[in-house]
Amino acid sequence: MSADDAFLDTLVHGLKPVVRRRPAQDWAAFAVLAAVEIAVYLAMRGMRPDMHHAMGLMAFWWKALSLMVLAGIGVATTIAALDPVGSPRHGLKALAIVAAIAVATGWAVDAAGAGTAALIARLDWRHGLECVRFVVSCALPALGALAVLMRRGAPTDPVGAATAAGVAAAAWGGVVFTLECPHDDPLYITVWFSLAIGIVMALARVVLPRLTRW
Repeated sequence: MSADDAFLDTLVHGLKPVVRRRPAQDWAAFAVLAAVEIAVYLAMRGMRPDMHHAMGLMAFWWKALSLMVLAGIGVATTIAALDPVGSPRHGLKALAIVAAIAVATGWAVDAAGAGTAALIARLDWRHGLECVRFVVSCALPALGALAVLMRRGAPTDPVGAATAAGVAAAAWGGVVFTLECPHDDPLYITVWFSLAIGIVMALARVVLPRLTRW
């Protein structure tokens, strides 16, 4: 055996065939985790006592649907970016557009009309920080699941994939917390939930790219 052949044998020794990614399996795994998290959360924390009344409010559905759409786009963007030929660029743009539409729809109309004192009262920073804590906590299981998928994938833009994963996880954490959160004020939701999403996104951008194998 020549030196070149020996060198090639050394390079390929122990390599295993690459299993083709199946996005449907990734979606199924995330869906199972989401269902389990909701069940565990309801068992531990319960549902807001006025849920029947809240479901009749447009603000409640604005909050819930905005978060679900952000979570769905974020998960889709992350899964697509795990393929070496995929890119999170278009998905990140869609996330930015949806977030802007949600903010404009829920907040811009009424945020500036009542004066500074009223705005501060509406923000209710003590409860707001508590909401941030709960949203971030609820986001961690989803972020862990997406981190596992990212570890098994091969993203060529790990920072972009991590950003999408962070938004997806945080938005999903917001969806879970919506089951208990008693606040439906668009200004309150915009400020504190955005802060929670920013924290999780920053965490994802720092941690998840380190998990990639490229």
